[in-house]
Amino acid sequence: MSAEQLRSLLQNSFTEKEKPEGLTIIMQWEVVIGLEIHVQLSTKSKIFSGASTAYGAEPNTQACTVDLGLPGVLPVFNGEALYKSVMFGLAVGAQINERSVFDRKNYFYPDSPKAYQISQLYYPIVGEGHIDIDLEDGSQKRIGVTRAHMEEDAGKSLHENFQNQTGIDLNRAGTPLLEIVSEPDMRSAKEAVAYMRKIHSIVRYLGISDGNMQEGSFRCDANVSLRPKGQEELGLRAELKNINSFRFVEKAINVEIERQMDILEGGGTVIQETRLYDSEKNETRSMRSKEEANDYRYFPDPDLLPIVISVEEIEAIKQALPELPDARCSRYIEQLGLSEKDAKALTVDRDMAEYFEQVQQSISDAKMAANWLLGDVSAMNNKNGLEFKDCPVNAQQLTGLLKRIKDNTISGKIAKEIFEAIYSGEGTGDEADADTIIEKKGLKQITDTVAIEAIIDEVINNNPGQVAEFLSGKDKLVGFFVGQVMKASKGKANPGQVNQLLMKKLKP
Repeated sequence: MSAEQLRSLLQNSFTEKEKPEGLTIIMQWEVVIGLEIHVQLSTKSKIFSGASTAYGAEPNTQACTVDLGLPGVLPVFNGEALYKSVMFGLAVGAQINERSVFDRKNYFYPDSPKAYQISQLYYPIVGEGHIDIDLEDGSQKRIGVTRAHMEEDAGKSLHENFQNQTGIDLNRAGTPLLEIVSEPDMRSAKEAVAYMRKIHSIVRYLGISDGNMQEGSFRCDANVSLRPKGQEELGLRAELKNINSFRFVEKAINVEIERQMDILEGGGTVIQETRLYDSEKNETRSMRSKEEANDYRYFPDPDLLPIVISVEEIEAIKQALPELPDARCSRYIEQLGLSEKDAKALTVDRDMAEYFEQVQQSISDAKMAANWLLGDVSAMNNKNGLEFKDCPVNAQQLTGLLKRIKDNTISGKIAKEIFEAIYSGEGTGDEADADTIIEKKGLKQITDTVAIEAIIDEVINNNPGQVAEFLSGKDKLVGFFVGQVMKASKGKANPGQVNQLLMKKLKP
């Protein structure tokens, strides 16, 4: 039902005597979103051939005769793709189908040299599952996973450096993909991003994909529609194709919601179609009308036998699954005493979680390790636009720094200075550690009581007015004196000793 039809129905539900003068119907819309996430599986060779899947090779140097679909060649299934697909299904509590079948999805496009794609329609490897996402208000929401099926990736169209032409690189053709299809359970762009991030975290923890969005290893199509609040029937949807960043997914969906709302509130009807998101103009534009399954003339691929996996093999894969983010988060809360907020932040990224574990095990202080990783380390990475795996300060270097805080060799303030020095590349090899920088710069904390007392005496003698105010009852001035002592010691005085000795001097 279009917006205009609904308005007409509501307007006509009043008799002429009942109808209020100047009646205006204000529509309230419910957003409905479903995602199709494409994950490149990290196998060394392609799903139906022995060609390499390594990223970055010269165009068209990693596409063999099978990938090109030349006459007389036959595909041979890569069993590693099955293993990794089953791992994902088990991780989201899905039904694993013991028998799955490959189909041919027929369409012509320059980046698909065979004029069809080998995929799974009727009998996918992974059935229904679910994941739980965290919402902004602190609650959780369960999102259904409809299915996940194996298929081959297409090549890539290249538009740069080709004036009025398009180049085709077929290196990617045949790379194994797992397409993860959600239920239309998301109601905002933020929910869609939370779901996408959770899937990204799971595939990275499982090690089935590197999840590199810049290289196209992890990308998604978003199906977006609107319907009047309270209506069960879904509205006509637009599919936003091949979005490869979390930020663009949120922006593209919000732009599409506004576009559809303008159409519906203007009395029009949304057309079911495929659209592209232009990040520079922040708009979506029509690509083609949306095809249905029968448009692709699916039929079982005659060159590939059904894939059969036994219950015993499924159970063996289940037993080999690594600890997943939700389980690790619970462990951090229950065994390490971290807050739920800190535990969730540490476990989203597998690289950060493993870095944290190395540090906290070495210093036996989970809270201290968490504070540094979520504070100084993350802030510096964000400032420099680095992923955690690319952090220039390794776990061993941070451990060495934190140990010197714990044994009172340096203060927390000096530690930040040393961290920045290591991060910026000051010192290399054996010299890029806290101990070397402490020694080189003379940053060792002053813990000698006599030396600290001498500094305190000097500060007290130089500030008689503040001393008088403190003695008259202005206790907050102790912070002023601590600051002056730390300044005079160039941050080297032990803060705990400073506080203790100051109080003895000021209130003998």
